[in-house]
Amino acid sequence: MEQNKNLNWEKYTKTTHKIGKAASIIVLIMLVGAPFLIGKYLGAYPNLAAAGKGFFSVGLVWMVSSVAEFLIYTPMLGSGGGYLAFITGNLINMKIPCAVNARDMVGAKSGTRENEIISTLSIATSSLVTILILAIGVAALTPLRPLLQNPSLQPAFDNVVPALFGAMAYKYYRKNMKIALVPLVVMSLLFIFVPSLVGSTSFMIIPSGAMAIGIAYYFYKKEKRTN
Repeated sequence: MEQNKNLNWEKYTKTTHKIGKAASIIVLIMLVGAPFLIGKYLGAYPNLAAAGKGFFSVGLVWMVSSVAEFLIYTPMLGSGGGYLAFITGNLINMKIPCAVNARDMVGAKSGTRENEIISTLSIATSSLVTILILAIGVAALTPLRPLLQNPSLQPAFDNVVPALFGAMAYKYYRKNMKIALVPLVVMSLLFIFVPSLVGSTSFMIIPSGAMAIGIAYYFYKKEKRTN
């Protein structure tokens, strides 16, 4: 029985990677090719040298954060959830909170088969719900425009992401306050005194994660010496 489960899981994993790689390549070709196709149809191409120069001026910075996000989120989401999340996008705002909440609800742990299945199902559901909500939003955009453009509602829209992640982060902070306190205080002070860093949140994951790992390792070694 256990051998059959392992064989089925191996088959599932191989199929997931095969479909995920094919879908990723197709999406990449569509994303990169769409501007060129539109430009050819309209007969209007930008200066490719200038566009390339502009890309590399910011692309090198975002390349680091992209690699960091991949290394951080993939073990959390698993292969199926990872492919879905990176293809559909909006990881920080939607996919990661959805996957983490679903995992906590069922008590699954990162790196397990249960987490792989739960992450894939939750991200797939999130993607379908997002498409549905966007379709409804586009259809209702014109009648709701006066309400959405009301200045009194703008502060709420500006703070949706901080509110979402603040609520999620609290339950993790209270479980590991010794580890979370220093990165939380340091990053908060940095964002307060250097507001320009707010636009580089993904990039700031690297130093904050490094601090958390270093502190966790310190307490691990300290506990090991005590025992």
